Amino acid sequence: MLRSNPNVQNQYELVCIEDLVLPNHPLRKIQKHIDFSFILDLVHPYYCEDNGRPSADPIMLFKMLFIGYLFGIRSERQLELEVHSNNAYRWFLGLGLTDSVPDHSTLSYFRQRLGDGDVFQEVFDQVVLLAIKHRLVAGRVLITDSTHLKANANKQKFVKEEVTKSTKTYINELDEAVRADREANGKKPKPRKEVEEPKETKISTTDPESGYMVRDGKPEGFFYLDHRTVDHKYNIITDVHITAGNVHDSVPYVDRLEHIVQKFGFENTLEAVALDAGYFTSYICKKLQDKKIYSVIGGRAFTPVRGLIGKWRFKYDAEKNVYICPQKHELKYSTTDHQGYRQYKSDPNHCANCPLLRECTRSKNKQKVITRHVWHVSKEWVKQRSRSGKYLYRLRYRTVERSFADAKELHGLHLNELHILPRKKRRLPVTLPA
Repeated sequence: MLRSNPNVQNQYELVCIEDLVLPNHPLRKIQKHIDFSFILDLVHPYYCEDNGRPSADPIMLFKMLFIGYLFGIRSERQLELEVHSNNAYRWFLGLGLTDSVPDHSTLSYFRQRLGDGDVFQEVFDQVVLLAIKHRLVAGRVLITDSTHLKANANKQKFVKEEVTKSTKTYINELDEAVRADREANGKKPKPRKEVEEPKETKISTTDPESGYMVRDGKPEGFFYLDHRTVDHKYNIITDVHITAGNVHDSVPYVDRLEHIVQKFGFENTLEAVALDAGYFTSYICKKLQDKKIYSVIGGRAFTPVRGLIGKWRFKYDAEKNVYICPQKHELKYSTTDHQGYRQYKSDPNHCANCPLLRECTRSKNKQKVITRHVWHVSKEWVKQRSRSGKYLYRLRYRTVERSFADAKELHGLHLNELHILPRKKRRLPVTLPA
């Protein structure tokens, strides 16, 4: 029997907002397990105690930002409207049915003011510590990767500026390694010349903090990079670091790893890390070896110059410190440059009569030069573990890459968004080799 409901919703009813929230609503779980009172101590320096108008509750404002990320509401104006009409959001924020919702401009000012400091990072770390307390984070295997986030900027609107190439953070450590290597091989120390290398780059006129990204297989334009580290146990995110899109993946890794280890006390628990091929650098390999962390890093297939034989056909003799070519000729040590690469050179007189000369080198002086980094031993150390720990590398697809997919598809992370707590994932059991 067909009928319609003629009732008009203009009647007064005596209800409890607690009864209007579903028992299995995800906000109920968050409210039960996370105590947000620590936020008051973090934001206390940003408020005046005895002057000005009464402020909006910072915990409530932070929870609004949390709702915006969790449910993919990117606009703060839209977030204000959603909270106004959603009973579950009102219950989570501690608002009654007739209480006014904070204006979107208040929310924007709150984000901007606290975003200039380390408040959001401290809040993030406190939530991770709560996850550790509830045994959701083991700290045994950490998996790191990065993804590009499109900036809200037109790639055609930019200005070209010359910027000075930043000096690597490990330059002092590299200089010491180069000095020791030159001394061990009978070479005099060679002081580094401080030369600034200006480089022309594109700066967006809309979003100057973004970076112009040009990578093979990636879209071209202004982007950010989301560097993310997750714990393998339940895929809880332990660190998020945002950089411009033109910053290489490997640049912030060592500093962020040390931050995680020191902040969360993983000195005695961290056993292994799994990384993409972009992190396979000499410095990262050395630091991981120094910390004795079982490291699995994806390798890259470097194709030789067309028509020339590959470097792998030259065998390194550690006792003599020479390379041996396919014709059993020795390439002797020549020098170590400031980039940390040893140079091994062949005898031009011998190479001139070699039958493989055309396949070996195209240099005019008929001399073959092979380079080897002073930290190459660390790269070999990582390679050995990468071969035996391929199952750890496969965890990337079910952990950090899944985290990126959830953030973009479910939480609207197509721009630089605040991130606090990931979704709970199925546990992935891992047994490390002896």
